[in-house]
Amino acid sequence: MEILKIILTIIFVIDCIALSAIILLQEGKSAGLGTISGAAESYWGQNKGRSMEGALVKSTKFLAILFLVLAVVLNLKIFN
Repeated sequence: MEILKIILTIIFVIDCIALSAIILLQEGKSAGLGTISGAAESYWGQNKGRSMEGALVKSTKFLAILFLVLAVVLNLKIFN
């Protein structure tokens, strides 16, 4: 059981570092004056899921869920 806890802790630390790095890579959500002229409805606004920003958002969601699951699993009574 101790080896499993060590492995999960290492994965947890890697997940924390990766999550921090990906959050820092993301751009701000403030659209500025582009929303006034309708620039948000352009080609790039519609295909945001396929862009680099979309990939960062998807990976942030995945890493955040992994963070929560690992935090709960590591705090279970079976590891104490």
